[in-house]
Amino acid sequence: MRHNKKINHLGRKAAHRESMLANMASSLILEKRIITTTAKAKALRLYVEPMITRSKDDSTNSRRIVFAQLQNKYAVTELFREVSQKVANRPGGYTRIIKLGLRAGDSADMCMMELVDYNEVYTNGKKAAKATKTTRRGGKKKAETPAVEAPAAEAPAEEAPKAE
Repeated sequence: MRHNKKINHLGRKAAHRESMLANMASSLILEKRIITTTAKAKALRLYVEPMITRSKDDSTNSRRIVFAQLQNKYAVTELFREVSQKVANRPGGYTRIIKLGLRAGDSADMCMMELVDYNEVYTNGKKAAKATKTTRRGGKKKAETPAVEAPAAEAPAEEAPKAE
């Protein structure tokens, strides 16, 4: 039984699988969008999302841990400089998988995997609203002060006669 075994071996040995996922993660970080099979994209999502979460804390230790997985200093630099700034307010779900159909050669299920905050089609060019921190504790609410109405400007006593 394979209880709680989340990893998809993708028909490869461990070393080949790790290097393939590292290369795909580097391409995703540098290019912001890649086209691959659905099975590889789902395996890559489990591999790259913890790295993006780790990139929010820009420390030497975080950079070393991510570099040990990626082995690409340009991808690490891009991840910690630009990608982490874009996803700073997002609590997770940094990638999106869009299914494209079947590949012509072998009918493999293909998809496009992209970083969520880099697609202007879905965001309509708007900046994401800053997430407000919510708490579950019941605290005192701010007392609402009634708005003071400004006196209306007085209308002139005589109006100009209308031309008929």
